[in-house]
Amino acid sequence: MNTTLETSTNTLSAKEPSWLAERRSAGLDQFKKLGMPTARAEEWRFASVGKLSIDNFNPVAAPSSATLDALTERSNLVSDRAGLMVYVDDAPANFECIGSELAKQGVIYLPISEAVEQHPDLMEKYFLQESTELGSQKFFGLHAATVKAGAVLYVPKGVEIEKPFVNYYWTSGSRAAVFPHTLIIAEDNSKASVVDIFFSETEENEALNISVSNIHAGANAQVFRKVVQDWNEKTVSFQLDTTVADRDAQVKNVAVNIGAERARFENQTRIEGAGADVKMYSLTVAEGTQEFDQRTFQTHNAPNAVSDLLYKNALLDNSRTIFSGLIKVAEGSQQTDAYQTNRNLLLDPSADANALPGLEILANDVRCSHGATTGNVDKEELFYMMQRGIPQRVAMQLMVFGFFEEVIEKIDSEELVENLRQLIHQKFSGKIS
Repeated sequence: MNTTLETSTNTLSAKEPSWLAERRSAGLDQFKKLGMPTARAEEWRFASVGKLSIDNFNPVAAPSSATLDALTERSNLVSDRAGLMVYVDDAPANFECIGSELAKQGVIYLPISEAVEQHPDLMEKYFLQESTELGSQKFFGLHAATVKAGAVLYVPKGVEIEKPFVNYYWTSGSRAAVFPHTLIIAEDNSKASVVDIFFSETEENEALNISVSNIHAGANAQVFRKVVQDWNEKTVSFQLDTTVADRDAQVKNVAVNIGAERARFENQTRIEGAGADVKMYSLTVAEGTQEFDQRTFQTHNAPNAVSDLLYKNALLDNSRTIFSGLIKVAEGSQQTDAYQTNRNLLLDPSADANALPGLEILANDVRCSHGATTGNVDKEELFYMMQRGIPQRVAMQLMVFGFFEEVIEKIDSEELVENLRQLIHQKFSGKIS
């Protein structure tokens, strides 16, 4: 571990409440004690662990005010929103407070540091309480020891908010290490939407991201989280996400993953209340030598609940994807409906998609299925389109957008959908021949 990171962690702990200092210390111990992943570990099967390194990344000095202002100006994917936070290299760049009406209803939307200071009981209950079980415990420990940037959204019972809260996490400095954290607490019968966006300032600034998000959805709560990850291809990224759903809660996650040299995404869903319904959708575009490593865990600890996962990957060049998912239905969780699907579209014969879906069922009255498919571009369909005057390059792009449409249509914002289409178009521009 870098000395700079250790010094930063000690400084944070000295200024914070004892419970947070203890969690940071435990995280640092976990990071130090656990070794780097190896190819022998089942949680890292198929991953190129020999190429994985987090050496020589460190928190960097706060960017200049000009950089903060410029990146705030570029934080424009969603204009109609309930609140906004912008971070650059974990330094605050912009914060739009919530309106007075939401404040009167008890809604809290604050940077993590302010939430710890102003709402210590709430933060002690929820912050850094959900780790990962999917292989990146070492990196979660480093996150816990170091995290200072992020957004906390608390929605009280019965409060419904239609507009989204939008959080931007940028990297700018050379070999910057960032540790963003989004915490969403939706009490019973509440409704909220959050968009988390991860961007790099340039195509050249190398960075390490270890981000965490936690969703706690109370009884009959509705939570919709969208993630846009478009780091540059000199970034190593870990996204460690956890969702806990109570009785009759409805949670939907839609993730669009475009960037990073290596990106690992661990998504844990735990259903703790009967009648809960959790949807998980992901769209990934891989090119060059990018590697996207997706690990998921759907746990049903209550009866009559639904979880539905659909991950779609399109691969060009020599890129790689890995999907490893497990559905676990606990004893007594009868009448569970759980689904897990991974679909891969290969646009180049040298691209490589690996899939390991799995089930562990301890109840006897359930409907569960899992599956994975990998296929190439349909040559007959391509020929059909070209015969009607559509250039091959354009025809292939249209086919890819058609493949993605099932996920894109889950997003309820026309503005965000259009901006995502532009990002994906830029990704494919010049890459399909």
